[in-house]
Amino acid sequence: MALHVVVTAKQVIDPDMPLSAMRIADDARQVVTPATLPPVVNGFDEVAVEAALRLKDSHGAKVTVLSVGGQFNLDIIKKPLAMGADALVLCQDAAFANLPDSFVTTQLLAAAVRKIGAFDLLLCGRQASDWDNAQVPLLLAERLDVPVIPLAQKVDVEQDRVVVEQLVPDGYDVVEATLPALVTVSNELGAPRYPNMRNLMAAKRKRPVIWTLGDLDLDADVLSSRVEVLELLLPQRTRECEFIAAEDGAAAGEKLAAMLHEAGLI
Repeated sequence: MALHVVVTAKQVIDPDMPLSAMRIADDARQVVTPATLPPVVNGFDEVAVEAALRLKDSHGAKVTVLSVGGQFNLDIIKKPLAMGADALVLCQDAAFANLPDSFVTTQLLAAAVRKIGAFDLLLCGRQASDWDNAQVPLLLAERLDVPVIPLAQKVDVEQDRVVVEQLVPDGYDVVEATLPALVTVSNELGAPRYPNMRNLMAAKRKRPVIWTLGDLDLDADVLSSRVEVLELLLPQRTRECEFIAAEDGAAAGEKLAAMLHEAGLI
């Protein structure tokens, strides 16, 4: 039976969007971005998709991509299909919008994974670029009762085991776990592949599977968040410029060094 790899992917605000294009909603609990600047697939999740596709290339694995959100931009969220994934499952419901609680997100993902059925390996990006919590993959492994290996720079499967090069401060360790298992993938794995024209055309024809809260056989109570966002603020940046007056460049350099030393910068 073919190896089945499930990859979680999140639609996020483009992290390269200029700060000037963002604003905070009137309730101060949500970032609002212009409609002209579309979201993207979380970069770490794209790397996780790449890890899955390498297993597809080497082991003939089936790759299913799973995402949870309130409203998806299909042209964006279909990118994993254009990269070469076999199926896309979207848990889409207005109630799933702007979930700040990793525990709630985990319950939705776990229910969706169980509905997808048997899997061998679950791959997640090491973190998401919007909240940067890096909590969901670890909580998901706990809820599904499978071993977890975080921070992979290489992922391979040998018989009934996943073999991972796990990042550590001075290099990497080789770590194994029995399948099924969950692995979080870091960008050290390498850049995700670009969709080719054949896969782009195929992705346009593929229809994602869409599940709402009712399809997941969950009560609305699961959406009761344990986390409350009190306020969001955009970072404030201030700049000061001071010209150093001196007789020549050498004197100006000495004066600059003295000022930096006094400020504790050198």
